[in-house]
This record gives sequence, C-alpha cells and structure tokens, in this order.
Amino acid sequence: MATQAASLAAARPARGAWLVLAILCFVYVLNFLDRQLLSILAKPIQDDLGVTDGQLGLIGGLYFALFYCILAIPVGWLADRTNRVRVLALACALWSAATAACGLSSNYPQLVAARMTVGIGEAGGVPPSYAIITDYFPPGQRGTALGLYNLGPPIGQALGVAFGASIAAAYSWRDAFVSIGMIGIVTALIVYVFVREPARGGLDTASVADEPGAGPAAFWATCRMFFARPVLALMALACGITQIVTYATLNFTTLFLMREKGMTLNEVALWYALVVGLGIGGGIYLSGRLVDRLVPRSRRAYALIPAVGLTLAVPFFVGFVWAPSWPLALAFLAVPMCLNYFYLSPAVAFVQESVRPNQRVLSGALLLLVMNLIGLGFGPTWLGAVSDWFRPDHPGNSLQMAFYTLVPFYLVAVLLFLALARALGREAMRERAQ
Repeated sequence: MATQAASLAAARPARGAWLVLAILCFVYVLNFLDRQLLSILAKPIQDDLGVTDGQLGLIGGLYFALFYCILAIPVGWLADRTNRVRVLALACALWSAATAACGLSSNYPQLVAARMTVGIGEAGGVPPSYAIITDYFPPGQRGTALGLYNLGPPIGQALGVAFGASIAAAYSWRDAFVSIGMIGIVTALIVYVFVREPARGGLDTASVADEPGAGPAAFWATCRMFFARPVLALMALACGITQIVTYATLNFTTLFLMREKGMTLNEVALWYALVVGLGIGGGIYLSGRLVDRLVPRSRRAYALIPAVGLTLAVPFFVGFVWAPSWPLALAFLAVPMCLNYFYLSPAVAFVQESVRPNQRVLSGALLLLVMNLIGLGFGPTWLGAVSDWFRPDHPGNSLQMAFYTLVPFYLVAVLLFLALARALGREAMRERAQ
C-alpha cells in the first residue's frame, strides 16, 4: 500500500497532456455549440420555417438523442479496439459538415435530416475523449482534468449564444450554422495531426493496468458488467433524470427569455452568454475539484456532491421561472446554471475510475446512452410538448407554465443520488470486511 501511494504521489501527466486536453476541450466546445445552436436560434428559425415548440423539442430532443445515444455504443466499442484519436477526428468532421447543412435547410424535414446527421457525428465525440484524457492523466488528477474538459459545454453554449445570436442579428441564422460548421472541419484536421494516441492504462496503478483481460474488451461482456453493477447503473440513471432538467432548460431558455421575458437577440448574446459560461463552467470545474478533494476520504462524495447541488438549486430555479423581467430572471438563473452541473464531473470520473482501461470508452458511451436517452431524449421533447399543451389556455406564458413542471424531476434526481451514496457506503463496507 505504501509503495502504491508513493507511486500515485509521484505520477505525472503524460507528455503534452495539457495541450491535448486544451484541443479536446475545444472539440467539446464545438460539439456542444453545434448541438445547442438550434435552441439558441429557435426564435428566428420559428419565424422563418414556421415550426412549433413541440417540433423544436423533438428535433432538439428525441430525434437527435436516438441517433446520438444509440450510435455512441458501437462507436465506443470500435474506439476501445482501434485508434481513438482517428475516431474522434472523423466524428468531428462529420458533425461539423452536418451543422453547416442545417444552415442550408429550407424546410423542417431537411432540418430534421441535417440534425440527425449531427447526432451521428457527435456519437463519436465524447466517449473517446474521456478515455484519451484518462490515459494522459494519472489517478488523483483525473477529476480536475475531466472537470476542465467538461467546461466544453458551458463554453460552447456561451460562445453559441454570443456568436450565434450576434451573427443571426447581423446577417441570418443560416450564416451562423454555416460559419461554425466550417470552423469544426478545420478543428478535425488539427486533432488528426497534433493529438497522439496514448497507451491504454499507461498511467494506472499495477493492480488496475495488469488485471486479467488487458486486451480488447468484449462488447457484450462490458455491457453486462456496466448494468450488473448497481452503482454504475444508478449513477447513469440519476444523471439521466438530472439531464431532463438541464437539457430542457438549455433548449428552451433562449426562446423563453425572448418570447416571454422580452429580451432581444443582442441582449441574449451578451447577458445570457455570461450567465451560461460563468454559471455552468463554474459548476463543472468546482465539482471536479471537489471530487479530487473529497473522494479520497469517501467515495460517497461522487453522489453527495450532485445531491447537495441540485437541492440548493431548486428555489432559485423556481425564482427564474417566476421572475417578471429578464434581468431578475437571469439573476435567479445564474445559481441553478452552476449547481445543476455538479453531477457531470463526478459521474464521468466515477465511471472512468471504476472500470478497466480497456473498457473505458464503451463504459463512457454506456453512461452517455442512459443519460442522454433519458435527459436529451425526454427533456426538450417534454417541455416543448407541454408548452404546446398549455398554449390554448396560456397563450402569453405557455413556456413559463411548462418550466414549472421540471421541478419534480429535481426531487427525483436528488433521491436517486442519495440512494447511490448509500449504495457506495455499503460497497465500501464490504470491501473493508474482505
């Protein structure tokens, strides 16, 4: 044990790790920016193509999630057995080209087809990156590294709001899709040229790296392992319920602020972008640091960190929905924008640390499968459909009424994370008894 502790203390990131982390984080920025651009530009798209809230919810939720989540599994299996960097570069090129195609759509079916292709490409984005980062950074530094990587979504959302709304205000929503898609294609080339494939498990302790089955992991064996372990399945389920709130909020907040709170595109580009970037980014980074600090004392911290964050977020979320003006709404929104994302870094670090090195990409893909089928697939779809349902009786505030229906999902997520904390405590007791 002393030798193992000394080796962990002496471990250093692999050569070029921080540059690789920066490149992968930028890819994640584009991944999330391309994914969220539809919601950011929902109002001008509605005005141009005449789509309803329910149709926006489907294209941003269920339709996208079906391709994104399901294809992530075979892509994860392939990446665990081949070159993860090449898989990532190809995926980035595909979703970026499809993003540009969104801007060329002249009707709703064409937009649906382009968005489905974005989902196909993005299926190969995040799981390989999780595993690459885990093999560039040693245990004890992975929570922070993955926390920094997971700044991609808030930065992407903030840049999408800032640049997407600005380009749409100055030119058109179509120009925003095309220009950002072109940036992604160039980035794919950078990944292919400058990122090197790390050795699988090269920085793990001997007990992890030398486990039986160090070769390519079997697909179905990894799937059975993931869902047979209650703590892994419970973490994925708790995160999925959390993402019902986060994805529904991200997909409809811009439309809500513009249509029911009176914001303009230029105001959205500045003030909402700041709330998103600082709020989500702060929550993801802070929770990653908390993981590295608290988990060595107790693995229950993987579950308690998100449980506490979500509990504290609820009253501020209700204040955001209730607020009669957009400045007050944004002031309330800043708090849940931070606390809602206390789940992501703990979840990713937990899964990556809990499986063998040759199972990390597929296990990360399975985590995303459950999270996104529930959260991304159901969240925006639910909120859009409920808004359309409220529209006849509440024509001026149907989205406000729909947002209130997200509060029960907060409560379910907190209960699931508390159940996970209890399960982790029981697991730790069994390990000490052996």
